[in-house]
Amino acid sequence: MGKLEVDDPAALSARLNALRERLAGHAYFDGVPSFDPARGKTAAMFHAKDDLPEVRFQVFDLLASEGGRLRFHAVICDKEKVLQDVRRRNETDPDYWYRHNELYDSLMRSLFGKFHRLADVYKICVARRGQSDRNEALRTAIDHAERDFTEKFGFGRGGTWDIRVSTPKNDACLQAVDYFLWAVQRFYEPRVDAKTGLSSREARFLRLLWPQIGEIHDLHFGPTYGSFFNKQNPLTLEERFADGKKQAKKKP
Repeated sequence: MGKLEVDDPAALSARLNALRERLAGHAYFDGVPSFDPARGKTAAMFHAKDDLPEVRFQVFDLLASEGGRLRFHAVICDKEKVLQDVRRRNETDPDYWYRHNELYDSLMRSLFGKFHRLADVYKICVARRGQSDRNEALRTAIDHAERDFTEKFGFGRGGTWDIRVSTPKNDACLQAVDYFLWAVQRFYEPRVDAKTGLSSREARFLRLLWPQIGEIHDLHFGPTYGSFFNKQNPLTLEERFADGKKQAKKKP
């Protein structure tokens, strides 16, 4: 889970929308399925998974050009470790039943319980998940994060919290944070070549945005409390995955 601090949301939204309109009107993309308005893909919004490589380059270039006006923070978990924890809990508490929102809420609590910037007002736009906006659950997670913060640092942040739930189509800044998260995903998740069976991870996207990364907390790597990666301790393939080299996998 990640959050993107944006100094001027209106300006960033305007730049992203202008870029999308310019690309949609370019002859190079004429007839490309993702630019068909009926499909609701790039024609409607930027989404790193759906966008063409040529489009991704333009979006990444725009985000990188924002410099210090954008700051990204993330918490990363290993779902295999989460599964192990759930199974251990089931062994000691047969009545425990894992709920699909449990992990999301715990990551929200971890992300917002950290010592980032202090302000009088915190305006948060959260991407909708499914059909329910889960406003009450999100506010509960924020309340827990506030208590965690006070307990850890000895004082409260103060200020008011303005939380709203929206969609990337309606809020271009959510499209921006999607690109940051996609860069993190491509770093962590290996891709296997169907012909050679070799798996590899891509660091170039995260490396491009690294000057705008405030902190990435890898919850299940290293010590019990996890590992923190930032400007003083950059997240690299060599650091996170031993040597960062391609690893051969046997074909099934």
